[in-house]
Amino acid sequence: MKTKTLRKNKVNIITLGCAKNLVDSEEIFTQLKANRFEVTHEEVNSDANIVIINTCGFIENAKQESIDTILQYADAKDEGLIDKLYVTGCLSHRYKDELSAEIPQVDAFFGTNELPRLLKTLKADYKHELVGERLLTTPSHYAYLKISEGCDRPCSFCAIPLMRGKHVSRPMEQLVEQAKNFAKKGTKELILIAQDLTYYGLDTEGKRTLHLLLEKLAEVEGIEWIRLQYAYPAGFPMEILDVMQKYPNICKYLDMPLQHGSTEMLKIMRRGITREKTEVLLDKIRQKVPEIALRTTLIVGHPYETEKHFEEMCEFVEKMRFDRLGVFTYSHEEQTHSYTMPDDVPQEVKQERAAEIMNIQQEISWELNQQKVGKVFKVLFDRKEGGYFIGRTEHDSPEVDNEVLVKADKNTYVRIGDFANIRITEAQEFDLFGILV
Repeated sequence: MKTKTLRKNKVNIITLGCAKNLVDSEEIFTQLKANRFEVTHEEVNSDANIVIINTCGFIENAKQESIDTILQYADAKDEGLIDKLYVTGCLSHRYKDELSAEIPQVDAFFGTNELPRLLKTLKADYKHELVGERLLTTPSHYAYLKISEGCDRPCSFCAIPLMRGKHVSRPMEQLVEQAKNFAKKGTKELILIAQDLTYYGLDTEGKRTLHLLLEKLAEVEGIEWIRLQYAYPAGFPMEILDVMQKYPNICKYLDMPLQHGSTEMLKIMRRGITREKTEVLLDKIRQKVPEIALRTTLIVGHPYETEKHFEEMCEFVEKMRFDRLGVFTYSHEEQTHSYTMPDDVPQEVKQERAAEIMNIQQEISWELNQQKVGKVFKVLFDRKEGGYFIGRTEHDSPEVDNEVLVKADKNTYVRIGDFANIRITEAQEFDLFGILV
């Protein structure tokens, strides 16, 4: 066993799961830095003696990844490689008692809203004056802006309200101030995230006010792109689209997880909308903003999903021709309404259905991308990798959507974090290739 030293504490934060978790990790990072801790985020081969794991508990795969990560660092603690191990986030919130019994090496478990308690455990002060301030772990040219916490939706399959609680909108003034702080530090793209963006304001103002927030953010000097992720279809506030058309720095992009293409399944899932109403909504959105890119997420293998329901979903995908699409296989989550139903679709059938949906989407994506060849797009460059500068158009979010690749030869140079006009010369299913104009 390694002998422990009296070295100064250094913290390594490990983030698992979605962008909302990443924001939480960045807030921990910011508070610890302000308390003069040495802090890193996911540092490989770190010499940190304290590790904080921010877990995900969304679906079975995510839970398993979180547990495996905790066990990995529990072993490191046994070997004397680290002194303290703390676990926070969704999995920790939901299964704190079970986890503490099973993994005693963890010094303390914290829920999703227990940042002050985590800091106190580390002998750090929670600094209220830092609300609205945040150090980024993403490249500095883009930042996630979490506009609310929790969710009031009754979706049958979702455990998020169990882990994140009821919907709470963040104050508009605080969000605008945070956007201004980001812009001063060189952030050019804001990605608005929440469990449901469209619910914003209902709890505080008694009405949906996302469009008002968007207007204020769009007027922040230096912010060139504002992107919307995770909109809910039922009760969708159409005023958003008017603002999108009014301000050129609001990306013509909308991420709206629809979950299924069968009215019967949508009812079982408690989504509050039918397939027919969904199609009408999508048509209206496309009429209002013709150049919009629509991204969606679907679930296959939910209890009672028959072959007929699945065929309806395939027809729906073929008909609606989404620009971007992702698929989850259903995860049987305890304490959800769906958990009272039989998990009656075999895992191999779920996998086959997911693959079939992605095959359909791959063909659609290839056809839509071919239409981009010869056109010029404004591209924001994220990184250089494998001899290419890699960036995105306004129709693409980081890590989940298409990328634009520009060969980094002696005649071509773009700066990471800058925009450039790129003519598309070739298109594949999920990648575009281009040259600097």
